[in-house]
Amino acid sequence: MKTIILNASPRKNWNTAQLLKEAKKGAESVGDEVEYIDLYDLKFSGCRSCLACKRAGIENPCQCFWKDDLTQVLNRIWESDRLITGSPIYFSDPTAGFRALIERLIFPALSYNDYSCVFKGKVDVDVFLTMNATKEHYDAAYDARMKEYLAPLRFLNGQTRIFPVCDTLQVADYSKYEMRGFSEEHKKARHEKEFPAALKLAFNVGAGIE
Repeated sequence: MKTIILNASPRKNWNTAQLLKEAKKGAESVGDEVEYIDLYDLKFSGCRSCLACKRAGIENPCQCFWKDDLTQVLNRIWESDRLITGSPIYFSDPTAGFRALIERLIFPALSYNDYSCVFKGKVDVDVFLTMNATKEHYDAAYDARMKEYLAPLRFLNGQTRIFPVCDTLQVADYSKYEMRGFSEEHKKARHEKEFPAALKLAFNVGAGIE
């Protein structure tokens, strides 16, 4: 089993990254070939609409012809069995880098002849979404939105699962920031109580037992 784990948060050691590193441990524990990537280490853009992937007569249309740091990462995802990724929610959406990844990953798989899928492989996708919002707010306002947002991942021909991790701890010391709208006591108490279960979930997802 080849598993790509991709952190789409600009923070390399905070909530999203911690979850994905646990997923990495889980995948390694069952013998997967695992590659961990910090997306924000790469220099890349979203789709440039060059339409090179739509040219007539291409032997393998499911590839991105734009050359930057993301190009080979996309190839490795298409060649994998599983993608485990994650992003924080900013202004009700995943990060800009995550959006760029989706554009570049899915557009080549979409036929502009009949809107079918030209990708011949199968990649299952697990997505961790971390956020300040409560689980109640996620269920009411974000759940349907995120399912629609991530619907294009169906062009990878596998299943897509979403794991929301809510009401997360934003910083280690709130006194250093103008963030009086949040209760540091509440955030830290919730983090101590709930985040270990999220880490265990991530490990199990990586190990394929969740």
